[in-house]
Amino acid sequence: MSGGPLRGVRVLDLTRLLPGPVATLHLADMGADVVKIEDHGAGDYARHLGDGPDGVSVFFRSVNRNKRGLRLDLKRPQGREVLLRLARTADIVVESFRPGVSDRLGIGYRDLRALNPRIVYCAITGYGQSGPLAMAAGHDLNYIGLAGVLDQIGLRGGPPAIPNLQIGDLMGGALSAVMGILAALFDAQRSGQGRLVDVAMSDAVLAHNLFPMFALQSAGAVPARGDDLLSGGDPGYRVYGTADGRYMAVAPLEKKFWEVFCDALERPDWKPLHAARGAAAETLAGELADLFASRDQASWADFFAGIDCCVTPVLDLAEALEHPQFEARGMTVRADGVSQYAPPVKLSGWLFAVERAAPGCGEHSEEILREGGFSAREINELREAAVI
Repeated sequence: MSGGPLRGVRVLDLTRLLPGPVATLHLADMGADVVKIEDHGAGDYARHLGDGPDGVSVFFRSVNRNKRGLRLDLKRPQGREVLLRLARTADIVVESFRPGVSDRLGIGYRDLRALNPRIVYCAITGYGQSGPLAMAAGHDLNYIGLAGVLDQIGLRGGPPAIPNLQIGDLMGGALSAVMGILAALFDAQRSGQGRLVDVAMSDAVLAHNLFPMFALQSAGAVPARGDDLLSGGDPGYRVYGTADGRYMAVAPLEKKFWEVFCDALERPDWKPLHAARGAAAETLAGELADLFASRDQASWADFFAGIDCCVTPVLDLAEALEHPQFEARGMTVRADGVSQYAPPVKLSGWLFAVERAAPGCGEHSEEILREGGFSAREINELREAAVI
């Protein structure tokens, strides 16, 4: 890889499915040499979660681009020794085993730090390396449920709604992991000492569950689902249905936007109702609902297109991908036979490109081992023994 700000950084990626691979995707896209290490069995079973070209899923192709592939049996002593040799010159290791698994395999942070004091070792788990739930299984729904986030998602009087954005997996397992990795890498370059980066997806969700935390301390209680400022309590921050069964996201929350909104709709009588609560809020919300139901979404989108008051259509994904804003930002690319998202961060002096398709299982094993100092004889022996 070339040109990215992380060029020259070597990452050994032992993760699979969504959180870890998305974290290392961000590193790979920014130029790091990410070596995706899979076992001889199922490997990363995201490969076959859904359809895709040549039997490899769109999921796998999209979150493992710009990486190289190594197949390695870490349960065998020879496989462990291969990883330890590669770790001597690596900058970062990312894994998502349950706590204690990597130590039992002899490839935990203490093992690698003894060989390479500069190594940054990121362990991504649901509940972290400590605490009574450290060894418990979990999924995104469990993490957001435990952290008080799921309780707040949904309509007033209804059950919690399951979000289609995996908040814990992506905010915790991916973005928080990248944040910790880059901070530790920066410090390792100054101090010569790496760190263990302990990322708990549930911690990351809890730490960003901000408005309920504010309410708990200022009012002594968290508002019921659908009643908080940003979850439906304010008529100026809601979703309203349109005549064609679509929706508009109506968010003129600040007074200056609310007044522009009222002027545009020729309803100056609504201006004093900014930030209304209680019965007045519900009366206003009913009037707004009736108004938005009088026209279809396209008509409302056109109406508000030139009015700066935070009102936009609720698009489906296909529509979002074709929106001029995201097209102008270059937010999708076509690569490896599928459409993929471009990185969400733009950096001056760097032009993102998909330089490698997602690797086949073990596709680059020989070249990676050659770069790691393994001789042709050693590589043949490892292959014959089915270690790689």
